[in-house]
Amino acid sequence: MEGSPRRRRSDSRRNEEALLEAAAAAFVSAGVDAPVRDIAARAGVGVATIYRHFPTRADLVVAVYRHQVEACAAAGPELLASSPSPYAALSAWTGMFVDFLVTKHGLAEAMRSDDAGFQSLHGYFLDRLVPVCAELLEAAAAAGEIEPGMEALLLMHGIGNLCIGADSPGYDARRMVALVLAGLRVR
Repeated sequence: MEGSPRRRRSDSRRNEEALLEAAAAAFVSAGVDAPVRDIAARAGVGVATIYRHFPTRADLVVAVYRHQVEACAAAGPELLASSPSPYAALSAWTGMFVDFLVTKHGLAEAMRSDDAGFQSLHGYFLDRLVPVCAELLEAAAAAGEIEPGMEALLLMHGIGNLCIGADSPGYDARRMVALVLAGLRVR
């Protein structure tokens, strides 16, 4: 029977991962108010499983946000190690960052709520992602691929501003960010 608790923990982790992925997809298509039963169906679990992992909707929204921030943070060093150049890694990471930002339909509104769980998310976001962006910028500058001196936070703010219009027909936030990155290139 000693294996049973470990198995449950393993199953629990898999369920939680499936729930986070399903909730993220549901939030993209229907906003953060997506019905819990729809999220459960996407994850292939029962509604009770969601509430066991995330007792409130706010808990689920915060967990999805943190999960996606962690994925974006982990991608930076991985891209730097696997891409043909630091600039290619920076380009790929900013594309991922754009996707992260534009798929937050409803999260910004939810984050303005009075719930204490949302209040720390912005700081968490900055603490995790600014150093990753800085590492990518520094590597590209050290390789002579971009002009040195670009501040990570400034670039991230600019990208965030370019993502605001992502819901407008014909607007392509990725293309706009690619133009910004092209402007950083050493001539």
